[in-house]
Amino acid sequence: MATVSCGRTSERYRFIQRNRKLGVKYMCEWLGVSRSGYYDWCKRPAAERTKEDAYLTRKIVKIHRQNRGVYGSPRIHQTLRNQGVRIGKKRVERLMRDNGVVGRVVKVTRRQPGLKRFKAEGENLKRLAPNPDKINQVWVGDVTYLKVKGAWRYLATVMDVFSRRIIGWSLGRDRTTNLTLKALRHALRDREPEKGMIFHTDRGIEYTAHRFRNELKGMKSDTV
Repeated sequence: MATVSCGRTSERYRFIQRNRKLGVKYMCEWLGVSRSGYYDWCKRPAAERTKEDAYLTRKIVKIHRQNRGVYGSPRIHQTLRNQGVRIGKKRVERLMRDNGVVGRVVKVTRRQPGLKRFKAEGENLKRLAPNPDKINQVWVGDVTYLKVKGAWRYLATVMDVFSRRIIGWSLGRDRTTNLTLKALRHALRDREPEKGMIFHTDRGIEYTAHRFRNELKGMKSDTV
């Protein structure tokens, strides 16, 4: 049987919960925790789970950042286990999905963001919706990466398809929902999109995360 006696107390409690058939009394003694503490932990409200999710999310983001955004959920899960953190693969996947943390699976090459890159998005959009005849009818969101003073950074942008102008942007170290949300909110400072405005993206996880989609719902916009 594996031991987690050197892990956090909450991790030991979870281990006991998964192996209750071995006997709670025996497991508590073996792992150096009290039975009363374990039973109190079982009665804790859902808020405790939320706190643990926040703690784990910080560790996931840190690992993702330390590895230049390359690691996906399998390698992040393995890294956490190597650090002594007891966590399931599904939970890692959920936390990454909910927070828009995604591993980069393509070879990093230098790109220069510009108008041509957004033209491809605009042409693709024409097949999905009528061409806009004024501003604030169709926006396009995208993320690229570039080197800033020798370090890789992600650039999230929002472009108005009709005017072909960049109306919002955000630069950051991580490709997350926070980055794309900042770009969207930047665009909303000076623009008031119409009800039913189409927001077109490549449907990357940083755009399909719940937080980003909820922001669009609040604007009464459609995504494609």
